[in-house]
Amino acid sequence: MKIGVHLYFQNYADWDRFKSRRPGPPAVTDQQIYEEDLHLAGLVEPLGFDSYWAVDHHFSPYAMTGGALQHLTYMAGKTSRLEFGSIVVVLPWYDPLAVVDQISVLDNMLQGRQLTIGLGRGAAKHEFDRFRVPMKDARGRFAESLEILRRALTNEWFSFEGEYFQIPETSIRPGFRNPERLLERMRIAWQSPETLPIVANSGNGVIMTNTKSWDEYAEDIQQVNKIRRTNGLEPTQPSVQVMLACFETEEEAWAVMSKHMLESYNSSAKQYGLDDPSQFIGVKGYEHYATVPPYLGPGTDPAKDAQMLEFAARPQAWGTPDQVVEKLRFIQQKTGAVEFIVNPRFGGMSAETAERSMRLFAAEVLPRMHALDAPLPENLRGE
Repeated sequence: MKIGVHLYFQNYADWDRFKSRRPGPPAVTDQQIYEEDLHLAGLVEPLGFDSYWAVDHHFSPYAMTGGALQHLTYMAGKTSRLEFGSIVVVLPWYDPLAVVDQISVLDNMLQGRQLTIGLGRGAAKHEFDRFRVPMKDARGRFAESLEILRRALTNEWFSFEGEYFQIPETSIRPGFRNPERLLERMRIAWQSPETLPIVANSGNGVIMTNTKSWDEYAEDIQQVNKIRRTNGLEPTQPSVQVMLACFETEEEAWAVMSKHMLESYNSSAKQYGLDDPSQFIGVKGYEHYATVPPYLGPGTDPAKDAQMLEFAARPQAWGTPDQVVEKLRFIQQKTGAVEFIVNPRFGGMSAETAERSMRLFAAEVLPRMHALDAPLPENLRGE
């Protein structure tokens, strides 16, 4: 079984200053975060992990990677063995030809190394606003962009006439090194129930971005494979992202996971507007988000914190190395994961803490995970 790593490049300590637009330098500078997370990223290959993944976020402390493909292109030049993936590229924000062009360049720079194209439609209003894209158009823009990407991967020359994009006869250069494998390794993320059939009917693989319970994801992958079977396709297995806290004692692991997972959830709430979900009311394609209970941050509501710990922290990969192996095996059996993407640093966790977790995981968990198969359980085949 393959194990990858992704990093947020998150400046959690700067959220309050950022939200209030208070002038002055951050308590922790963005440059410090970059130095620390680039150091952690530089450990991924020598520690024996299989892949490196980048997120796609802009204009806030939440995840300062910028474009996922730009970030991966830098890492491609810093490594020689790693495979790469996006988790995810938010298609509605961009000109699809620019995305296709960046993918072709990265594919050639990797010189045969595997690239997984994870795709999503985004959910943060402030990002849509700053890209000047109405959220109500996200689903349509995503569908058209996905079709443009497919055409680029299956034809030397292609064109497109849609509601949002019109593209004259075009050829992408450099040509893709392995377009068939890129098509095979396309993955789509989803959150709302309304999006699930769209994802399944697309024929693409899926990527789980750790926003639901494993039981909910199990139901989703069963439904995805049921739809795929109806369409004459073989069942698929997801790439699964999970938070990591691997330490010598269970007590330290839980202390790290519980503290920083609450911070991470708080950061997500600020990023996606879940501190005030009413902003999603009436927004086409995002009605589901309006039903999410608001979360105002750690310490504001102890009962809500306890609920978040059970929902968001306890199901993650935390504990001693033995416990982490068992948790990952449990998640694999629940979801049919074909690979895991672990996130060792989240919330306000220090880089030193994240590095200790990464190193222990690499030494004592990674070899055991590499030795495991990744079967798709019978109950997830959609039969």
